[in-house]
Amino acid sequence: MYQIKGKEKIFIYTGPDGSGRKTVAKMVATAFDMETVLSYTTRSPRHYEKDGEDYHFVNVETFKKMQEQQEFIETVEIDGTLYGIREQDIVEAFKNHNLVYLTLNPEGTEKLKETFGDRVMRIFLHADRDTVIQRQKELAVDEEVIQQHMSHYDEIMSYKNNCEHVFENYDSPQIAFKVSEVIEAFLERDFIETDY
Repeated sequence: MYQIKGKEKIFIYTGPDGSGRKTVAKMVATAFDMETVLSYTTRSPRHYEKDGEDYHFVNVETFKKMQEQQEFIETVEIDGTLYGIREQDIVEAFKNHNLVYLTLNPEGTEKLKETFGDRVMRIFLHADRDTVIQRQKELAVDEEVIQQHMSHYDEIMSYKNNCEHVFENYDSPQIAFKVSEVIEAFLERDFIETDY
């Protein structure tokens, strides 16, 4: 298992689908020179998603092979779809950056928190049901997929009390600014060297 060194930190954005996790994460990343690590998934890309930008899309056979070779730090199955984070991707990201971010569901978030402890900051973003449904409709997400997402809404919302920071996201640029302030304070606290 990879040992996080020195000033290396992982920031995980979690919360319900449609809460703007990826949008906020990308905005914040530009301010801090953060590298993202993408999940692998066995589902097909949605029309607005790109392979290598949103996820690594692989077939079940490839995923299972990677699992057998113990390439994943964590895997979860949600509604018959497999998701996983490859350990080597985290190792690679840390080669050029001290700060790495991921966008994960609560199960994946919790596994990485258990693995890397206080090197992980969990940022929970949420909005009310109507707002997250509206955002998914604006992306032209299939009705059936929206229903699937909403069936997990309450369960995902119950995870927010486990996270270090919680933000209600009605204005992504404003929330990105608030998240940046929180990260800034967190990093400054950690960068104070005490040599006696």
